Amino acid sequence: MVSDVRDMKVALIAACTVLLSGCAGTYFGTNPPSPAEGNFMANLNALCGQRFEGRVVSTDAADARFVGERLLMHVSDCSPTEVRIPFSVGEDRSRTWIITRTEAGLRLKHDHRHPDGTPHTLHMYGGNNVGPGSAEWQTFPVDAFSIALFNANDAAVSTTNVWNVEVYPGRMFAYELRRANRHFRAEFDLTTPVTDQEG
Repeated sequence: MVSDVRDMKVALIAACTVLLSGCAGTYFGTNPPSPAEGNFMANLNALCGQRFEGRVVSTDAADARFVGERLLMHVSDCSPTEVRIPFSVGEDRSRTWIITRTEAGLRLKHDHRHPDGTPHTLHMYGGNNVGPGSAEWQTFPVDAFSIALFNANDAAVSTTNVWNVEVYPGRMFAYELRRANRHFRAEFDLTTPVTDQEG
């Protein structure tokens, strides 16, 4: 039931993103930062220093390579105001999810780099959360900076992206991308941290 309600909210947010894109660089909500956002960051911080293995549970053909690779997330560089989560796909360690608590809410950014550490053309894209969300999940529609970045780099298809990040303590972490005709979702098992010897 919770999942169904969340999916309905995500669908509505995706439909409204184009209308709101003119102000996408700012906080969409009207309320000040909420306890739910602080609790969400606390849930992430509780995972600090640990790595978890995951799998793709969506079925888009575009993600076939992800299905055949080992997925690992590493919750690192944690504080009450920022958590960095490097995400590796096999030997590809080019991606880091960055969740920051701002004066207006929460922000998700994607730090995407080449193997030599230099920024990828599509770098630091993401968005700000809508509403307080909950301690377990937050929704981030694409922001104005990212829309301009995508348009300038032949990636206009991504200008209606909506990302979800979920953390259910002791159970599961999920990262999800949705837009029209696109769905990517990876889920990570929080019950069994990966040891140094395994990864």
